Amino acid sequence: MDDLKKTILDYVRREYLEEGDERELKASTPLITGGIVDSFSMVSLKRFLERKLAVKIPDADATPEAFNTVDSIVALVERFAKVEV
Repeated sequence: MDDLKKTILDYVRREYLEEGDERELKASTPLITGGIVDSFSMVSLKRFLERKLAVKIPDADATPEAFNTVDSIVALVERFAKVEV
C-alpha cells in the first residue's frame, strides 16, 4: 500500500472510528455512504490533507463523491499535487 493511502486510512481510523469498532477499513470502503464520515468530518479531513500534504483542494472539487473512499480521495489529491508522504 502506498504511503498516501496509508496516511489517509490511519487518519480516518484515528479520527472517525470509535475504539472497538470492528469494521474493516480498506481503500475501497465507502466512507460517506457507509456512515463513517459525515459532512463536518469531510471538511476536517480536507483541512488535514491540505495541511499535511501542502496541497490546495478547491471547495468545488471537495464533493461527497470525491471523499467517499480512500481511493477517490487519493485520486483527488493527485489531481492537485504530486505528493510524497
